[in-house]
Amino acid sequence: MLKKLDTFEQFEDVLKQEDQFFLLKHSLTCPISDAAYKEYQKYAGEDQSVPTYYLAVQDARPLSNEIAEKFEIKHESPQVLLFNKGEAIWNASHWKITNRSLKTAKGENL
Repeated sequence: MLKKLDTFEQFEDVLKQEDQFFLLKHSLTCPISDAAYKEYQKYAGEDQSVPTYYLAVQDARPLSNEIAEKFEIKHESPQVLLFNKGEAIWNASHWKITNRSLKTAKGENL
């Protein structure tokens, strides 16, 4: 199940509570982002062993920017990040966000 994050405080709580999780930075107006979101939804529906979160860039620009700055990962949209023990250990953007790439990232990094 996808859970939406809107604030940095919510994100910090997730970092403290979850050992591993995925986070998708999603644009509400971009067709490429929409396709990535659908792939992310498919992954989340099939594999619930790693929690899945997302943020809508238009609704949570400060959070999106803070994550990019804190983890030194250039912002892209769409962009998915895999976190493990408070560190961003993998990321992909645009057409590289697929159900298969998410499964592979989990298998190779966790």
